[in-house]
Amino acid sequence: MPSPSRRAAAYINPYLGGALLGVVLFLSFYVTGNGLGASAAINRVQVGILSVFDHAHVDRIAYMSDLGGGDRRPLVDPSVYMLLGTLLGGLVSGLLNGRVRAETRRGPRVSVAARWALAFVGGALMMYGARMARGCTSGQALSGGAVLSVGSFAFMFAIFASAYLLALPLRRLWN
Repeated sequence: MPSPSRRAAAYINPYLGGALLGVVLFLSFYVTGNGLGASAAINRVQVGILSVFDHAHVDRIAYMSDLGGGDRRPLVDPSVYMLLGTLLGGLVSGLLNGRVRAETRRGPRVSVAARWALAFVGGALMMYGARMARGCTSGQALSGGAVLSVGSFAFMFAIFASAYLLALPLRRLWN
């Protein structure tokens, strides 16, 4: 953990960051044959954990069976390694740049408990939506957009429209 007096390093230039993200996306397609995204890897991890406790259940459910049924090993997949690399890379970057600390960011009109409850509910809704849309925001927007998927563009427009519609009423909680 960084000392409280240490200032966090400046963020990377957003144009350079966007260009680097494009390079990473290209390398992801080239090396793994898949784009970037987290929801598929999270599902594989969930199926892998469930398989340890009840492999017969995984074999009975068609969706789970496709990921980890029979002799399939759901945790041996490039998406799982990318998810782990993303988490570890983010932690290392945060440690090196002085941004790792325990805190709850919230507006003055929201309690810490309400902030955590809202974050949990929002995360659960986003994960449910990601499964219905067959991909999370990064998978749909970055990877789907890179291959010009019409469904991914519709998804991005829906996300931006939803954000704009919710921004005004929720802004009051933060100011």
